[in-house]
Amino acid sequence: MVSIPRGFRDFPPPLMILRKRILSKIEGVFKRYGFDPFETPALEYWETVRGKLGEEAESRLMFIFPDFLSKEWYALRYELTFPLARYVAMHPETPLPFKRYHIGRVWRHEEPQKGRYREFWQCDADTVGSPHPEADAEVISLNIDVMREFGFEGFTVKINDRRLLTGIFEEELGISDPIPVYRSIDKLDKVGEEGVRADLLSKGMHEGLVDRIMEVILKRGRFHELGSELSLSGNERISQALAHLEEIFSIVNDERLLFDLSLVRGLEYYTGPVFETVVSKPRIGSLAGGGRYDRLIGLYSGRDVPATGVSIGVERLIDAGLELGIFKLDEKSYVQVFVVSVRRDSWRYAWKVAGELREGGFNVSVDLMRRSQSNQREYARKLGAKVIAFVGPQEEGSGTVTLYSDGRRETVNLKGAVEAVRRLLSQSGS
Repeated sequence: MVSIPRGFRDFPPPLMILRKRILSKIEGVFKRYGFDPFETPALEYWETVRGKLGEEAESRLMFIFPDFLSKEWYALRYELTFPLARYVAMHPETPLPFKRYHIGRVWRHEEPQKGRYREFWQCDADTVGSPHPEADAEVISLNIDVMREFGFEGFTVKINDRRLLTGIFEEELGISDPIPVYRSIDKLDKVGEEGVRADLLSKGMHEGLVDRIMEVILKRGRFHELGSELSLSGNERISQALAHLEEIFSIVNDERLLFDLSLVRGLEYYTGPVFETVVSKPRIGSLAGGGRYDRLIGLYSGRDVPATGVSIGVERLIDAGLELGIFKLDEKSYVQVFVVSVRRDSWRYAWKVAGELREGGFNVSVDLMRRSQSNQREYARKLGAKVIAFVGPQEEGSGTVTLYSDGRRETVNLKGAVEAVRRLLSQSGS
């Protein structure tokens, strides 16, 4: 049996054309915000990665394997942030702020399901060097603009701050190690309130503490209302977080940005604001997310460098867009013009016509199968070619080409074919 591994996919032309169009638009937003392109290897030394992403990622979700020739252990790129941190640590001379975007594949050894695959693409934009709220506000604004670029309407950007969670859970509730609590809270959208409560109780927490945790994480809404309530505690970490968030809200000033104390984000390296973008329908999880990670680079270099960023999940974005009708798989091929040889002995002239049109900037295909005229036309139709150029003895003898598009037919001189095709494509909306 011929197959591919679970969680991996093939992308036929219609889906790949859509993906490339979407990636191009995301890249356009990144560039408008002043981010520059960046790339890292798909493989990292396991020794370089180990201890940076947390116990769950490193024990269950990463693809880790030995090279039997070199005896080195490697890890497939789990996400795009820690390779950036490693790069900055290796290149301390990098001018700051360093604003980069990275569009590439990542791999996670998790159970495949809707919107979740073992090989997928992320689109990240990060700013290294700025500790200030405006850097966080910029990547959040970028995130919102990406969603608007594609016409998503019912979306929300949820935001919280890890310092706020630390102030509440560690300092006010006395939880010495809040990471297991964060992991339980992170399941809220999947298992609901009762599921989170049960998970916390299963970890040995008494009911009174669980009640207080649930009371905290169910607070969500407008920042100025909840922020005023939380500021009464007088806790220094909470005050720092609220001051940082207040500046972000004042810069972004978008009603879709909502304060949500249940948001923790799964990765352990976050140190400040964290955010996720979700849509009301379909229920597919977050389409984007990110946050501040001021100590990750220091794990590599011994010198902390502030950083913040956003990651757009391409797979979920596309899956949600297709389900909502925002995206359509209506473009089957890049071919704009297909040249049909009416007779076999006209093939040389067909190639000449194709060459002229390609020189004119069009995507042109010719028959490579020596098929009949009718079969060539059927193939062109399946490709979705907007213009069919017919050539035969008559056209070859007169130096012309006969063009068909949307029921219109005209014979033009070969030298005028480029302009004629341009006009026909314009009329067809291509």
